This record gives sequence, structure tokens and C-alpha cells, in this order.
Amino acid sequence: MDGIDTVAQLMVISAITAPKSKGENFVQTKVLKGESLQRLADAMIEFGKKAKKKDFDRDGKNVAGSEAVVLIGIKNARVLGLNCGACGFPDCKTLEEQEKAAGEFMGPVCAFRLLDMGIALGSAVKTASNLNVDNRIMYRVGAVARDMELVDWDFVMGIPLSISGKSIYFDR
Repeated sequence: MDGIDTVAQLMVISAITAPKSKGENFVQTKVLKGESLQRLADAMIEFGKKAKKKDFDRDGKNVAGSEAVVLIGIKNARVLGLNCGACGFPDCKTLEEQEKAAGEFMGPVCAFRLLDMGIALGSAVKTASNLNVDNRIMYRVGAVARDMELVDWDFVMGIPLSISGKSIYFDR
């Protein structure tokens, strides 16, 4: 469906142009469709089984029933420099000195950069919603996209998109 391509690209524009701390952009975007979307859906189901984690199968089935997935994340986000402690460390220098730990996501990350990503996610889903396209922000999509090395970002969420008579992302 051509309309979904337009909506996904408008969502990417919304994420990129969303306000960022100090006007510095570390937000990344990518759109998945077709075979790459199906590979992601299958990998989500397998990841859940292998890791013995709940609801990866449910969300994987949602992704399989979607027309597209928009990935939004951050990569190599520098600290803001406020020394606010919101990251859990006493100052930005201490956060910067931490070795990055890889799990489903890579951290620790400056809290303001995570807020930037959250604002980008909100802007993107607002755009989809304004255009009447069903969507839902899913952390499991991002975790598996990283695991599959579809992206090399530090933190990522996925937004599957569906056009149907009733949202497939609720009453699951």
C-alpha cells in the first residue's frame, strides 16, 4: 500500500525534526517493510523462546501483521553537560567514564538524550495517529532489531504500522 510508505516517511520527518536538547541530534531512523519486516517478526518470536521472555511472541505476531515498522533510536549520544544526576551518576564526567554495557540496549545513556528519543517517538506516533494509521511503540521490536544487527544503535524502539478496521495492537 503506497499510503503506508508516505506515512512512514512523514513519521521519520517528525522524529528528525522533533526538538532536541541543545539542538544536537543523535536520533536515528529506519523503515522496515516486506521481507525484512517478516524476518524481524520471526526473530522476535524466536528471541522470546530462546531468552524465555514473555510477550515477544505476541509482539512478533503483531509485527508480522503490520505493513511497516519504523525504528527510532539513538546512537553515540554525548552527555548534555548539566551534571544533573538524572542518569544515576553524580555528574556527566562520571557517566562518560562508565564502560558501555550491552544487553538488549547499550548503556548507560544521558537521561536528556533518552528524553530526546522519547520526544522523537511521540512526534512520530502523533503523525501516524493524525493520519489515522494504527501504531504502537514497542520496546521488544527494538531489542530484537539490535540483536539481529539491523541497526547498531545504542537504544531503539519500534513502531509497527497497520491499516485495518480495528487496531491489531490492542485486545491482544
